[in-house]
Amino acid sequence: MVVREMIQDDWDTVSKIYAAGIATGFATFEQNIPSYEAWDRAHLKACRLIAQDDQGLLGWAALSAVSSRCVYGGVAEVSIYIGPEHRGRGVGKLLMEALIDSSERIGLWTLQSGIFPENLGSIKLHEKMGFRYIGKRERVGKLHGIWKDNLLFERRSATVGID
Repeated sequence: MVVREMIQDDWDTVSKIYAAGIATGFATFEQNIPSYEAWDRAHLKACRLIAQDDQGLLGWAALSAVSSRCVYGGVAEVSIYIGPEHRGRGVGKLLMEALIDSSERIGLWTLQSGIFPENLGSIKLHEKMGFRYIGKRERVGKLHGIWKDNLLFERRSATVGID
């Protein structure tokens, strides 16, 4: 397994993995796959990563800005999706390690994630990778007419933003 930078040509497979995450009902509030152009606008140009092996693309990770205000310039939100047939093989850990490393190289000091309480695999991955539980936003949004809670996790860099 290797991690590399995502390119636009990966979008077909990336969007299929994203669709599988959407189908679970506990990975995202998104209900439809965006166009590549919309997805591209919503994510930072840096820190777009692919995990692959000789069988193909296994998963992806990317970051989104949490705010356009300059004081939040070092804070980004994590998106990480693993193909259903590749979960439990260490793909998430490999991607998250690379995402943390590349985020620190571009000067980000905080990574944050909002995770549905049912998404136990994502919760375990974030805890394993040094994210801490911040709190719960109750009934923060509806998905298919059902109110959903969202658990907030963050990871502060040990090196970036330390004075």
